[in-house]
Amino acid sequence: MVTQKSTRAVGLGRVLVAVYALLALAATGRSVFQIAEQFSEAPLAYTLSALSAVVYIVATVALVKRGTTSYAVAWATISFELAGVLIVGLVTALDPALFPDDTVWSFFGRGYGFVPLLLPVLGMIWLARTRPTAAERAHDGEPESVTGLPE
Repeated sequence: MVTQKSTRAVGLGRVLVAVYALLALAATGRSVFQIAEQFSEAPLAYTLSALSAVVYIVATVALVKRGTTSYAVAWATISFELAGVLIVGLVTALDPALFPDDTVWSFFGRGYGFVPLLLPVLGMIWLARTRPTAAERAHDGEPESVTGLPE
């Protein structure tokens, strides 16, 4: 039995997955510490940090795995991530008092070198370029469409 690598986890995709994994690790570590030691100081910010950690973990796994289901999960988590970065970034820029402590997405990811803002855009570009093939869709039991996208 030969297993195939995900076409999304090779070349530049491997770098993208590595950055997602690193951000997942950083966000998880930060949120665990914040919730365990300082939760009462900024519960909303620390809960958002934990949520971002979960998003990064799920996105990392979805980018690595093959198939149309993982592809759809990757799109969903990366879209959610972009929305989170934009919404939390805008709210923290307009009213910093709402977040007494930073989250991963505060000020558009300023504390992480704006990587949280850039990463979902790059992820979406990568996903658009690495759609599941007709063989992968057929393997997953999805009908082929004229456009080449799952129906």
